[in-house]
Amino acid sequence: MKEHKYQIDLKWIGSQGVGTLDYRSYSRDFEVSAPLKSHLIQGSSDPSFRGDKTRYNPEDVFLSSIASCHMLWFLHLCSTKKIVVLEYQDEATGTMTEEKDGRGRFKEVTLHPEIVVAASVDLELVEELHKKANEMCFIANSCNFPIGHKPKVRVLGQD
Repeated sequence: MKEHKYQIDLKWIGSQGVGTLDYRSYSRDFEVSAPLKSHLIQGSSDPSFRGDKTRYNPEDVFLSSIASCHMLWFLHLCSTKKIVVLEYQDEATGTMTEEKDGRGRFKEVTLHPEIVVAASVDLELVEELHKKANEMCFIANSCNFPIGHKPKVRVLGQD
């Protein structure tokens, strides 16, 4: 078994001079960086939890991790089956539930990939590759809720 290690650097930037004096006294803004990465991720909490709606919240980043891991596996699997994918985009959605005591969890995620391929493909094979990508995805394998897929495939030049 191989192990892969990851590191991020998280810095809270919301003290506003008084820190966590009370629930309303501080900003939820933070920054995420990582060694050798060129861009900083500006984050906050969801606006429902006093966050900045213009920054990515942990739930956004979590959902993007699921969608991007799935995409990368799907593209790999397509390449091994000689399916030429020219474009791929996804409007992933997820639902999180929140308990009265403040605890929460995602209960489901659905990926909605829209794929453009170079030539006609077997749609059943494409669906099978989405299922296989879900089985292989490191992030999906770390989740305890269902991840659905509703792909749309378009052949280049056929509108």
